[in-house]
Amino acid sequence: MLLKEFRRLVLLVIPLSLFSYATVRCLQGRSPSSYPIANWIQKLPSANRISGTQPGQHILDEQDILESNNTSNEISEAPPPNSGVSDPSELNFRHTHTRLLSASTLDRKYFKIKFGDKLAINPNIIPHPLLKRIWTIVANHYDILDDGIPTDFVELACDAAFNEESTELSCLFPPIPLPVAATGSGKCEGELEYASLNVGPHDARVLYGPRTPFIIYGSNSQVTCFGQWIQDFGVLMNWNGDSGAKDASSNPEGREQEAPFQLGTELRRPLPYSPMEKNWFLFWDPDGQMYAHYDIAPRRVFAKIDADGSAGPDLAPLAAASDDKCMEGYMPKPGPVHESVHQATNSLSITMCRRSDPNCSPSDANTFLFTVFQHKTFHNFHSVYEPYVLVFRRRAPFQVYGVSQRPFWVHGRDSRDQMFYVTSISWKERGQKYHGYLDDILFLNFGIEDRDTAGIDVLAGDLLTELNLC
Repeated sequence: MLLKEFRRLVLLVIPLSLFSYATVRCLQGRSPSSYPIANWIQKLPSANRISGTQPGQHILDEQDILESNNTSNEISEAPPPNSGVSDPSELNFRHTHTRLLSASTLDRKYFKIKFGDKLAINPNIIPHPLLKRIWTIVANHYDILDDGIPTDFVELACDAAFNEESTELSCLFPPIPLPVAATGSGKCEGELEYASLNVGPHDARVLYGPRTPFIIYGSNSQVTCFGQWIQDFGVLMNWNGDSGAKDASSNPEGREQEAPFQLGTELRRPLPYSPMEKNWFLFWDPDGQMYAHYDIAPRRVFAKIDADGSAGPDLAPLAAASDDKCMEGYMPKPGPVHESVHQATNSLSITMCRRSDPNCSPSDANTFLFTVFQHKTFHNFHSVYEPYVLVFRRRAPFQVYGVSQRPFWVHGRDSRDQMFYVTSISWKERGQKYHGYLDDILFLNFGIEDRDTAGIDVLAGDLLTELNLC
């Protein structure tokens, strides 16, 4: 009996010994850092490198831009598993565009924005003032079955959350039309007379100022055919205040006037007016004073805004001495036919260092305002938009500080012919309103071919890594 058991033991031990010996021989001289997973972890950029800054630095200079570019290269060479960053459709554009990768999706691509069974265009996202991991989404309702000239317009809104994979931000309940009051018929004449029939808000931008959420929308004007209007967004959503979201430490920009624009109010501009005014954006100085930016090309136009919506004189000539040279050298040049450069999104304020850096303190020297503008081309009855960032100083006369070297490429875009139209930007974190830092995450929201709404969450520093500085 013992002999039999011994034989069985030998038959078991000998193969195990051979397997152990072979394993040791194969792994000899290799450390854990040589394993593929460890290699990927080591290649992930640190927060320092992502932001392009070093401790104590408070402003992006040429060296920062160079380091940030190197970081972008590392991300391309060492993506997480299944990231899809080697998508063949993007290989032709790596030298002409700056690629934006999602901070949350597994494949680093953009996410869809869904309004239940409703179709929508021109999306907006802002953090809910009270609820964690909940965002309020707003977009223009789009009826694909309406083959005539639309006359009734509605902005849909709902509270939304991400699915488990972060690939879709969708309504928790069916979306509702925002109760935006219709305006008059406007002063539309000749070829634009049809616009007098329009009812309801168009192409809204929903945004946070330093304290209050606003909606800016197009509607028939009291002074021209089609103008821009503003209202306190919290009133439309029946929010009873956002005290739970107030954070003075994240709001160095001050506060705008208390509770302005409780009712829809038309914003004014310095003369002259165009028959169809659109794509205006607001910005705030550190004292909380509101301004409106009307045009970016062929020259800038912006002015101070009062609580009744009236505008002061055009302030752009005060910055023209530096702006003209900078923008002539760095702005994209539209072609002579069916091309233009125009404003696209609202504005945000950013301090050019990391929130995580104890030496980072907002000041006039390192804190700027930025917005996204677009180079539009319209050929063969199809529009294509290429987005850029414009950065300007936060105090009057608000001179331009920098312009993107190249347009952005949102990871997941199929081709250069696919229409991606950027509409709005916002900070992702609840309680964060107008101001942020390079290592904060923001939403870049866009429409796709006038059929879908989508967004991508990216590090703010990724938008600012390749700037031509004025």
